[in-house]
Amino acid sequence: MPDDPLVSTDWLAHHLDAPDLKIVDASWYLPAEERDPKAEYAAAHIPGAVFFDIDEIADADTDLPHMLPMPAKFASRVRKLGLGDGSRIVVYDGWGVRSAARVWWTFRAMGHDDVVVLDGGLPKWIAEGRPTTDRVPPVRERHFTVRFAHDLVRDRHQVARVLGSRREQVVDARPAARFRGEAPEPRPGLKSGHMPGALSVPMSEMIAPDGTMKSAAALAAVFETAGVDIKQPVVSSCGSGITACVLALGLARLGRWRTAVYDGSWAEWGAAEGCPVVSG
Repeated sequence: MPDDPLVSTDWLAHHLDAPDLKIVDASWYLPAEERDPKAEYAAAHIPGAVFFDIDEIADADTDLPHMLPMPAKFASRVRKLGLGDGSRIVVYDGWGVRSAARVWWTFRAMGHDDVVVLDGGLPKWIAEGRPTTDRVPPVRERHFTVRFAHDLVRDRHQVARVLGSRREQVVDARPAARFRGEAPEPRPGLKSGHMPGALSVPMSEMIAPDGTMKSAAALAAVFETAGVDIKQPVVSSCGSGITACVLALGLARLGRWRTAVYDGSWAEWGAAEGCPVVSG
């Protein structure tokens, strides 16, 4: 396992030609952002990068967005991307640090811990004048062994039990106005508010003005201000399981590598009958 879950653009530039290094473009955008990650990848990506489609490498048997796929499907898809046992994986995205965290967590949930996120992502890489290409790299399939890490994943029933027992802290990465129920959810049909007892740490609080993740000291201050005891177990949640992984990434930077993510997040909780919701 790496010491830090993030690597710098300078580090990646110096390791681009490493034979065991695999680079993954995990770009994904909200519909309102009106950006096409596949088209952007086809136009320009970091040399050697393959594209990981968060919405396709997902569970197709649910109407919830980009849920974790079954292990066999995940292994099949990443094998075809040339990602497998022995790969050192660097994940980036076109936002900075957002959907890359989801793919970082996904690999770890599937038992592959040799994975890191490019701090600042493609925007920082391009701003520094580093190379991009439109060439799709040749891929040689590699075997991927799944060792599913159940401790990194929570479902709705587990979260309901956690809320009742307070054995784990539920931390919500949605914007504060949505957490308080003052702003509507972007997905139709969802209740506004948050789970009883949940704590609010908006994903934006994890990110520095330059688009990189904040330092460990700054992250620790963010969690402390929100009332999160980072020495105790955390379950991270958000709108649909993407930005929750940014909180998990930030906690890993603080040495808390085993943060669980509620995969269904508010897309499930806010729509399910009988799930309590509070506001304010």
